[in-house]
Amino acid sequence: MKKVSRNALIGYPAGIITGIAYGLNPLFGMPLMRGGASVDSILFFRYGVAVLLLGSFLLFTKQSFRVSAMQAGVLLVLGVLFSLSSIGLFEAYNYIASGLATTLIFLYPVFVAIIMVFLRVVPSWPVWLSIVATFIGVFLMTQDESGQAVNPIGVVLSIGSALTYALFIVIVNRSKTIHSISNSLLTFYALLTGAVIFFGKMMWAHTGILTGIESCWAWGNLIALALLPTIVSTASLAVATRNIGATKASVLGVFEPITAILVGTLMFGEALTPAIVVGITIAVVAVTFMVVATKR
Repeated sequence: MKKVSRNALIGYPAGIITGIAYGLNPLFGMPLMRGGASVDSILFFRYGVAVLLLGSFLLFTKQSFRVSAMQAGVLLVLGVLFSLSSIGLFEAYNYIASGLATTLIFLYPVFVAIIMVFLRVVPSWPVWLSIVATFIGVFLMTQDESGQAVNPIGVVLSIGSALTYALFIVIVNRSKTIHSISNSLLTFYALLTGAVIFFGKMMWAHTGILTGIESCWAWGNLIALALLPTIVSTASLAVATRNIGATKASVLGVFEPITAILVGTLMFGEALTPAIVVGITIAVVAVTFMVVATKR
């Protein structure tokens, strides 16, 4: 029997943890929204707590926070995109099932492939096939039992969230300006930018910062949001990528929609219709096939 390598023993569980952790967004976010907390206040505290924790880690490991003016400009753009992706996802929870909204975020590799077309990187036939199959899957999963489409606003917000995250990924991978910046420092500045944006939005709209999050239970959900879908998912993705490579780590991302759907169905009583099951299956298989076939 072939001995399992140390990298595999570390990388595969880390990849699974990444998908599961990000798929837990609805578990902690939905109760806060139902309790009256605004999306801006939820995301401000989520990002703020994550910034404090990640900043403490950077200080403890004696990493430098210094970046050049040009790097700061790119990091600012990345922070805005990261924030828009979060806003799109949480706002979508107001219109469609949280499991479906989080599943649609998993389509970001397809949008990365489409964006690359505009950068003159022509996809191969497996990518085109996966793109077509993915959109068929999306169409099916956004139909209810009567054949009527679910609220299009929620679908557009979720897809917009996936698109802005895809832009984030493309810039991170293609920008030579920030190539020397560590994953931890990049994430720190992206989250810091987001925290400032959400605080500014609350001040502009005169939103009650603590409305809906006065209880210990609410704060527990906020801390869990900062830890699991934010810091743990980011850190475990980095561990998985280093140990088993980006392709295999990306494939293990299928645990994200699976987790989100289970949370929505079991915890919030969200409908799991045959159309949703078939649509999600097609989309997940298509995205996984694209990642494996292109090995990127």
